[in-house]
Amino acid sequence: MIKILAVDDEEPFRRLLKRELARKGFFVETASGANEAFALVKENAYDVILLDIVMPGVDGISFMKKLKGDPVAPAIIVLTGKATVETAVEAMKNGAYDYLTKPCKLEELAVVINRAFEYGKLAMKSSLLQQELVRKESSARFVYKSRQMDSIIAYIKKVAPTDSPVFIHGESGTGKELAANIVWRNSKRRALPLIALNCATLSENLMESELFGHERGAFTDAYRTKNGIVEVADKGTLFLDEIGEMPLKLQAKLLRFLDSGEFRRVGGEKNLSVDVRVIAASNRDLTALIKEGGFREDLFYRLNVFSVTMPPLRERPEDIEELAIYFLDKYSRKFAKPAGRLEKAALQALVNYKWPGNVRELENIMERAIILSDTGVIDKRELLIPEHAHSDGYQPSLEEMEKDYILRVLGASGGNQSKTSQILGIDRKTLYLKLRKYGVEV
Repeated sequence: MIKILAVDDEEPFRRLLKRELARKGFFVETASGANEAFALVKENAYDVILLDIVMPGVDGISFMKKLKGDPVAPAIIVLTGKATVETAVEAMKNGAYDYLTKPCKLEELAVVINRAFEYGKLAMKSSLLQQELVRKESSARFVYKSRQMDSIIAYIKKVAPTDSPVFIHGESGTGKELAANIVWRNSKRRALPLIALNCATLSENLMESELFGHERGAFTDAYRTKNGIVEVADKGTLFLDEIGEMPLKLQAKLLRFLDSGEFRRVGGEKNLSVDVRVIAASNRDLTALIKEGGFREDLFYRLNVFSVTMPPLRERPEDIEELAIYFLDKYSRKFAKPAGRLEKAALQALVNYKWPGNVRELENIMERAIILSDTGVIDKRELLIPEHAHSDGYQPSLEEMEKDYILRVLGASGGNQSKTSQILGIDRKTLYLKLRKYGVEV
């Protein structure tokens, strides 16, 4: 049932709206002015607001401006007896769905309310998606030339058109999120959003609220109903990154959701239903985690209908040059620097390196190299690959690696501390203290 708030200073008109719209199957509450309406909106979830413009105290336009920044604000239909071109333009500028003059036909108003309701759902989704959509600047393609990656991409494209869950495993930085993008872009749901939730960044309670939403009053500070991302992703695709970090209690609820498509918001008693395709990813060995009691075996098999393993970069060295050139070109254009070119010794150093951070580490190194280079020709010195990387069996301490890296950046920057601190992402005082600690003349 569509829930309506009618805001008008004329009591007979409010009473008329409530009676006639209730006969049409709508749920209607009323407010005599903007302040009362604002208090009701904070306490209740409405789908549509019928709003008068000219009212004592706070007028309708000011009320709309107050609601404008709320991503889950109801759709607004202006309903006024004092229509002017100026107020109509101002109302539409501030987010009104439609502008009607009194008196209006009840049938026409009912049609506009239904349309506004559908529009409001789409507008809410669109606003929430700005923070949730997994759309990268780069195209959703892997840069590679190895046969190994060629067969993996072919497999992904083969399973993508199904609606079955896909589980992607691989070390950090191997491109699991990019693989999820390729599944989505080659699926039947590509016209609808791909929504992501990183399970490693949220507490258990917050994760459940983000995933399934919550009802008003479900916990402290839950002042209004919140839609979870499963609702935002309805008819689209849900990407659960680092699924191995999900708490066991929430794993049970996710399993029920995957089996039935039904869920309850936190604090809710009503079963809601959506239709989403699920892609999950983890850098952890879930089979080992199952043995330790940290992950549900039944959930793993439910997610692991199609399995994709992303190989680490050290296992596909033939892709390193291709990727390095791609990133050099990307950051040359981004920073408006001369086109990047690798010297032979620099390329050999890249191939010899073991890449614990995988493709993400390679991208970072290429970005720094472009920043440090004035000519675009990248030599081995500008790569800033840790010297200990080639020492067989030696594991340097974190402090040794930090010192080595800072000194290499300082040397590549010609001793320029401002440039060095900028590249390192620390302030000059922090750099000064670290250099003093290492016994470096500053």
